[in-house]
Amino acid sequence: METRRSGPYGRGVNNFQLGEVEISRVIEWQGEFGPARHLVPDSPPELWRDNEPALAPDHWLPGTDTCRGAIQTWVLRSEGRVILVDTGLGNDRDRPQNPLFDHLTTGYLDQLAEAGVRPQDVDTVVNTHLHTDHVGWNTMLRDGEWVPTFPNATYLIHRADHDFYDPRNAHRRRAPRDDQERLRQEGDLLVHADSIAPILGQAVLWEDDHRIDGNLSLEHTPGHTPGSAILHLSSGTDRAVFVGDVLHSPVQIFQPDHSSCFCENPREAATTRRRVLERAADTGELVVPAHFAGASAVEIAREGAHFTITGWAPLTS
Repeated sequence: METRRSGPYGRGVNNFQLGEVEISRVIEWQGEFGPARHLVPDSPPELWRDNEPALAPDHWLPGTDTCRGAIQTWVLRSEGRVILVDTGLGNDRDRPQNPLFDHLTTGYLDQLAEAGVRPQDVDTVVNTHLHTDHVGWNTMLRDGEWVPTFPNATYLIHRADHDFYDPRNAHRRRAPRDDQERLRQEGDLLVHADSIAPILGQAVLWEDDHRIDGNLSLEHTPGHTPGSAILHLSSGTDRAVFVGDVLHSPVQIFQPDHSSCFCENPREAATTRRRVLERAADTGELVVPAHFAGASAVEIAREGAHFTITGWAPLTS
């Protein structure tokens, strides 16, 4: 497995090969997400302390009890096609619900070019779900209008997520429990307007499972959002699973019952997480989360009712 890194810190591109599929990792942003028990609310302090060797410093800073993470896109070249898994944050977006990502200006398209990808080259965009940090570069601002960034691509979105975040169905969502949830729901409307609605003419709304090609398939894995999905790679003897936000931190590998603060249905998310990790451990799938910083892709094994990390893919930050 070969890798390379270029560009400044947090703006790297890594390449590696699994079977006949070439994979590039394009990091749009990398840094501190916030307090550990804000990101994973039910996780006890000792869970982090006991697993410090695996968590620090790439994923957790013990001195400040802060989580680190990344916003990134996985570029897959398979059977002559270019597939993007999630599209990051995007530029020029009004994100009052998350000041850290409000009106960003990043060099994302330059980073894609460094990975050898022009917007017109992309055949398929997979949105594992419709949160703001997974759909941002679906579109770009041109002459004051949001237009698809990838003009020749089919955008794959699970129908359950489309229906859940469709503004016409806003009345079906539960009333916000606090100001934070109210801001998040208001932010979802902005995300839909600038990153989802403009690409619906190029979108396929899939249900159940969906095969992309002979190497790649999508599985519906609800919990984080109603339409959350993961992507399985099976090529030759190599296996991987791109799990989106099934995992936010490696601490959830050690204790899968703890869901993130962003999960719409934490109990369902925990059930899904355990099932995905069990399959990965049993079949030898490399686990590739959306938000891990550092090496990012991880090998796991079962240890009773829990899981252990047995290795990391040789990727750099």
